[in-house]
Amino acid sequence: MIRSVSRSGHAGRALALALGATTLLPIAAIVLVPRPAHALIVFDPKNYTENLLSAARALEQINNQITSLQNEAQMLINQARNLTSLPTSMLSDIEGNFSEMKSLLDQAEQLAYNVQTIDQQFSSTYETFATGKSNDQLVTAARDRWQQSVSAFEDSLKTGAVAVDGIASTQAQTSTLVSASQSAVGVLQAAQAGNQLLAVQAKQMSDLTAMLAAQGRAESLEKARQASAEVQAREQFSRFMTGTAYSPSSVRMFHQ
Repeated sequence: MIRSVSRSGHAGRALALALGATTLLPIAAIVLVPRPAHALIVFDPKNYTENLLSAARALEQINNQITSLQNEAQMLINQARNLTSLPTSMLSDIEGNFSEMKSLLDQAEQLAYNVQTIDQQFSSTYETFATGKSNDQLVTAARDRWQQSVSAFEDSLKTGAVAVDGIASTQAQTSTLVSASQSAVGVLQAAQAGNQLLAVQAKQMSDLTAMLAAQGRAESLEKARQASAEVQAREQFSRFMTGTAYSPSSVRMFHQ
C-alpha cells in the first residue's frame, strides 16, 4: 500500500515537470526568436537635424538658381528693348526743310552765293564798270546795279518768310520727338530721338544762317551800289564839266 502511494507521487511529480516544461518552451521560443528589423524604431536627433539642414540648403540653392534665371531672362528682355528702333522718324521732313531753303538760296538772282562768281561779277559791275563806257552805258550799268540791290532785298525777304513758315513744322517735329523720347522703351530709341532733335536744331541754325547770309548779301550789294553811284556821279560830272573822255582810274571801295 505504501509502495503504490510512493509510485503515484513520483508519477505526479513527473507529470507536473512535463507539463511545466511544455508551458515554458513557447515562452522560451518567444524570448529567443529575434524580432524583424523593420519593427525596430530608432530616432537619432543629431542625424535628423543634419538632414533637415541639408534639405534647407538644397532648397535655398534651388531658389537662388531660380532667381538667377529670372534675372537673366529680364536682362535679355532689356537688351531686346535697348535694340528696338524708334518707330517715329522725322528725318524726311527735316531734309525737306533743308532742301526748300537750299533751293531758295540757289534761286538768288544776279550775284549768287559763289565765291568765284562774286569775284568776277563784282569786279565788272562795281569796280571797273566805267572803263570805256559811254554815258548811256553808264546809265544802263547803274540800273543793273539798282536791280541787283532790289533782287537781293527780295531774296532776303523770301528767306525770312521760309524760315518763319518753318517755325510751325519745327514745333510739331520737336513735340513729336520729345514725346517719342519720353516713351522710349530702350537706349536705342532714346538715342535716335535725341539725334533727330539735334537734326531739328541744326535745321533751325541753318535757317538762321541763311537769313543772316541773305540779309548780309542785300546790305553789301546796296552799299556797293551806293559807292558805285557816287563814283559814277563824279565821273559823269567830270565829263560834263571838262567835255573830255573818261580816263580809267582805280576805285577804293568801303574805305579800303
